[in-house]
Amino acid sequence: MVAQIPYGKVATYGQIALHLGYPRAARTVGWALHALPEGTEIPWHRVINSQGRVSTSCLAHSADLQRAMLEEEGILFNERGFVDLALYRWEGPAGGGR
Repeated sequence: MVAQIPYGKVATYGQIALHLGYPRAARTVGWALHALPEGTEIPWHRVINSQGRVSTSCLAHSADLQRAMLEEEGILFNERGFVDLALYRWEGPAGGGR
């Protein structure tokens, strides 16, 4: 599901869980992304929290790295570090998930 998020868009952990059919598994999505191998092509950086903020605490994938990767895709953050989800949120797969 995360591989489908287009360049310049973001999704939330909860949104990914919902599209996979597990609406209460947002944390599990985060753990799965954290477990991705180094050099993965899965765009883990495009998944943020439901408030529109980067929320990683992983040393290997710092919040600064994630933010920089999103900014490279043209995603803007406001002065408080929030992404405008109304503007940048991916609506999900055309089939509605699953």
